[in-house]
Amino acid sequence: MPKLPRTLRLDASDTFVFERAAEPGEWAVTGSFLFWDQDVTALAGKERAAFRAGFVGVASLGFSTLVAVAEASEAEREAAVESLAGHLVKDFGAPDRAEARAAARDEVAFAASLCGHPVNTVIALHRTLEGGEIREQFRTLRPRDATPGGDRLHAHARAFEVVETDEEPAETVDLVGLMEPRR
Repeated sequence: MPKLPRTLRLDASDTFVFERAAEPGEWAVTGSFLFWDQDVTALAGKERAAFRAGFVGVASLGFSTLVAVAEASEAEREAAVESLAGHLVKDFGAPDRAEARAAARDEVAFAASLCGHPVNTVIALHRTLEGGEIREQFRTLRPRDATPGGDRLHAHARAFEVVETDEEPAETVDLVGLMEPRR
């Protein structure tokens, strides 16, 4: 069965990092075409974060820091192509649906080429501008026990855990005390 990248949201950070975050589980492409006629050296803040590390969800055109390799039926692949083609016509001025579909097919095919890994492999993107051209680098993230010689004892240990809460932290900082010299 063919594979495609799906957006992955491990925590709420994408909703803060990007102007528009992709919905979890959307089919994704790298989305570098979004930056082709922009001065990427002038990007700042959330736009710069999207340029540097954002995959693009084909349904929302929102950004996702991570994607996961997932199986996709031919119907799902075609739906991703059609969704992206629709955006290319509506939002980016593609001359017609046929040209938009061809461009979307190329984008989805490239995204699929990144998925030569086992299902659920997580992929991260780092995008740069070098010599006036956009360059993409990808790295895969796997659980420790999935790597040769992996440490099975600590494979499920976490360095930290994110817990969402509506409560404000009870910590306080004494700024005046921090300014006083130590005795």
